[in-house]
Amino acid sequence: MRLTPEQAAIIRSAAAEVFGSDARVWLFGSRVDDAKRGGDIDLLIEAAQLPAVETFMRKVRFLGKLEESLGERKIDVVIQHPGDTRASVRIAHETGIEP
Repeated sequence: MRLTPEQAAIIRSAAAEVFGSDARVWLFGSRVDDAKRGGDIDLLIEAAQLPAVETFMRKVRFLGKLEESLGERKIDVVIQHPGDTRASVRIAHETGIEP
């Protein structure tokens, strides 16, 4: 995993603060492969079902907290709700890790 322990802790903490203590975080994409270099940070957040507007607002807050703590960098966030069958969700679970 190409995140420092401090970065992983910041991500977990921000997810818990914004989405609740039951939220789970998955890192997927190129940052999971130690042999690769660079790349954005791809995150999947498993969260309770919320109205679309509330989900969007929390995603924006989460990204703001990460930018404040980690600095400006490319971060992609997918929010998973119960029963979500999107390909990006499946791929994150198949190839990702919990930081």
